[in-house]
Amino acid sequence: MFVLADLAQIGLWILYIALPILALYFAYLIFTRAFKYMGFSSIEAVIIVFISFLFGFEIILFGVNISNIYLFSYGNWKLYVNMGGAIIPILLSIYLTIKKKLSLKKIVLGIIVVSIVAFFVTHPVENKGIVASIPYAFLPAIFASIVSIFLSWKDFIKAAPLAYISGTIGVLIGADFLHLWGLLHMLISSPTNATIGGADVFDMIFITGVIAVVVDGIIMFRQRSKAGIS
Repeated sequence: MFVLADLAQIGLWILYIALPILALYFAYLIFTRAFKYMGFSSIEAVIIVFISFLFGFEIILFGVNISNIYLFSYGNWKLYVNMGGAIIPILLSIYLTIKKKLSLKKIVLGIIVVSIVAFFVTHPVENKGIVASIPYAFLPAIFASIVSIFLSWKDFIKAAPLAYISGTIGVLIGADFLHLWGLLHMLISSPTNATIGGADVFDMIFITGVIAVVVDGIIMFRQRSKAGIS
């Protein structure tokens, strides 16, 4: 009986370990193939899906927090910027803009639309930061997809990169930067950390970027099929 119980326990542990690995593997196949189909390289897809997500967590390397970089202090607030939720999306957006030769006018228009949506679906909360409730947190991704498809209908290979840029940067501006002044002026009694692109906003930035790209991919696939493009 004890042997059977131990074997069962070992089996459960193996299952618990294997399931996340399998889930990540399938996620890798799904997202990287989808992203490559939409004009992203494997490296770009990995950065969008996994590197950004990884840096959303607190990573300590040689005693230094490389996920959240300190900027300045204001009253009892200490302001940081998150690698996965701010720095990486900004650098990747600049890279995609140059590599894909995207129109700056279209990028600005997309960012403005998503910024407005993100601003109205988020609000600062004391000791929590900038938050958004479900299902409103998905609205920026929806608008990023709609705008990018509308602006890239005749050149749909650029729709997905445009959706990622307008979605992630739009949320970063609308949710974090436009609410930052109000957050820092909240009266708090003890030292508190505030992170640009961190916490709930990181989830929103990551989700917006991925969902906007995938939705664009599905719609653009139908467009390609109708146009007879393989």
